Amino acid sequence: MPKYVTIAADLAAKIRAGEYPPGAALPPQRELSAAYGVTLATLRQALARLESDGLLSQQAGRGTFVAEPAAAYQLDSLRSLADDLREQGHVVGTDLIGIGSRKAPAWVTDAFGLPSGDRLTRIERVRLIAGRPAVHQVSWVRAEYPLRDADLARTSLYHALAEQGVVVHRARERLRPALLDAPAAALLRQPAGQPVFLSDRVTYGIDDAPVVADRATILGTAMEIRAERAATGLSLRWHV
Repeated sequence: MPKYVTIAADLAAKIRAGEYPPGAALPPQRELSAAYGVTLATLRQALARLESDGLLSQQAGRGTFVAEPAAAYQLDSLRSLADDLREQGHVVGTDLIGIGSRKAPAWVTDAFGLPSGDRLTRIERVRLIAGRPAVHQVSWVRAEYPLRDADLARTSLYHALAEQGVVVHRARERLRPALLDAPAAALLRQPAGQPVFLSDRVTYGIDDAPVVADRATILGTAMEIRAERAATGLSLRWHV
């Protein structure tokens, strides 16, 4: 086995054991290469491997740091975003920015099959992972579902709807790259214009009628996207 593979495995084990916690700086490269008895070139191969695995972040002029763990957004789940993250063991918080009746944008009324400009209930939230803003989410729901009394900072929207007898059956989601706009940037405490993931999801009830339309702006620095593939079914479709 090449030496750099052995070194990468040893450093990965130390990171996962907490010897080098998230955000911690690794010793200088010359110190590490001497400790492992290898050249700088071999050590750098090991560090590059760990960086590609998402365990390290090499910052020019500063050093090598243990990367913060990224939350995974599972594309094969029908749970709410917050429930997905909690299932993975993340501490998720929600800031409820506002809820009220608004004119829905065209993509939402099209999804619901409603006339342009119809009013729906708009719910705006910011999802925090380990206390840090990670996702800006705007949800649109039919006005006949009374949600003003629901504690949407503590309860998922799906759960609030289930209490009213609404059972979700399936969802259709489109995920694409975008740039962070100014309003969302202010709420996520990030500079506008940085690359993000933009998720548009329409969730359908048991009668196959649309129930919720969501648009989520996801910081790529906080989350990664994962999908499960099976030989017996198509889980992703590529559009160009």
